[in-house]
Amino acid sequence: LVKGHMAKHLYKHMLGWPIQFKDLESVDEDYYRNLKELQAMAERGEDISMLCLDFTTTTEVMGTKEEVELVKDGKDIEVTNDNFPEYVEACLKYKLMDCVKPQLNELLLGFFDVIPEPLLTIFDFQELELLMCGMPEIDMEDWKLHTEYSGEYDDIGADHPTCQWFWEVVSEFDHEMKARLLQFVTGTSGVPSRGFGVLQGNDGNIRKFTIHGVPVELCLYPRAHTCFNRIDLPLFASKEDLHEKLKLAVTMSSTGFDIE
Repeated sequence: LVKGHMAKHLYKHMLGWPIQFKDLESVDEDYYRNLKELQAMAERGEDISMLCLDFTTTTEVMGTKEEVELVKDGKDIEVTNDNFPEYVEACLKYKLMDCVKPQLNELLLGFFDVIPEPLLTIFDFQELELLMCGMPEIDMEDWKLHTEYSGEYDDIGADHPTCQWFWEVVSEFDHEMKARLLQFVTGTSGVPSRGFGVLQGNDGNIRKFTIHGVPVELCLYPRAHTCFNRIDLPLFASKEDLHEKLKLAVTMSSTGFDIE
């Protein structure tokens, strides 16, 4: 077993799965958020060319900043509303593949030297993490004790009926499903050796497991924000509805698709 857990997109690389835009969030939250804001501008019909962007990005190596072209002659290509999808694709490809290409190649060559690639085709990326790192020991009481509540659940927290249903449903999950729920919300199945009280976010700071309440009108299914270790949990009308929607959201996530 491997004690260290890797970023989610690395398991996808091992399986030959396509990388998604949302995978960028767990690698560089600020970069992801900035691209989302540009995307929102484009969807509103605002003129992106006014920002004077081109197909380049700035990277910092050993304290030295360098300009990197995302495509050939990228410094001469202006980002417009028409080519914005290509710009996002180029940013994603660089951040998750090209900037670590030598290291990624060595990782994959070494891994496939031990485990032939065809043997991995029966797994999804979450199963691969569990296979490599093992099932985590999950202390439900510690998990509940170190969970924070926000949004619609901010006032009464764990005493809210929906939150009570949530913990009842999670307690009924088998060991694998609990681990998959952790992967869904935090991006990894790993539990800190000192428990959920020191659960970290992608920035290395303590970010406790958080249940954020949202109206069903805004969010039909639970959705995760792995950079914050937060799950948006709608105000479901019944425990049965919560169980069905939570399980479906977690299961669909493992296939590489999210429910919006």
